[in-house]
Amino acid sequence: MRIGHGEFQTVLRPVNIVLVEPEIPPNTGNIARLCAATGSTLHLIEPLGFEIDDKRLARAGMDYWKLVTWKRWPHWQDFQASLPEGGRLWFVEQGAPRRYTEARFAPEDYLVFGRETAGLPQRLLQEHPEHWLDIPMTNPEARSLNLSNCVAIVLFEALRQISVEA
Repeated sequence: MRIGHGEFQTVLRPVNIVLVEPEIPPNTGNIARLCAATGSTLHLIEPLGFEIDDKRLARAGMDYWKLVTWKRWPHWQDFQASLPEGGRLWFVEQGAPRRYTEARFAPEDYLVFGRETAGLPQRLLQEHPEHWLDIPMTNPEARSLNLSNCVAIVLFEALRQISVEA
């Protein structure tokens, strides 16, 4: 996918966004819109906290759903079994041993985000400490960032690293 105008264009090399048990329709809709704009594939791991035809989901994604490549998975195990050889998972969750800016992303990587209320399962983080990433927050009283904001922050860092000037 090319973005930009005139002689200043960038070729985006897509990555994958994985939402594990998302709960809030507008967040998923916003993330779908982000995936449409960047050519990223969206993976939704069940159970979902809403129906795919939820009006709030459609409103947040506007008419972008038709532009999104997305897949729905009944379980984490089914998703994980589908990964191509060499497919790398990056788990974004508070308390990680390193920041998202320290990761070296590659095309076709998978950026994994958890539920809005509970985050990612601890077992996934403990099984993959080398791919567990944090987005720093300077205010200790702030509990968390919005899920769609987190996806945008890490996705655009990944795209910055792997995209090439055309």
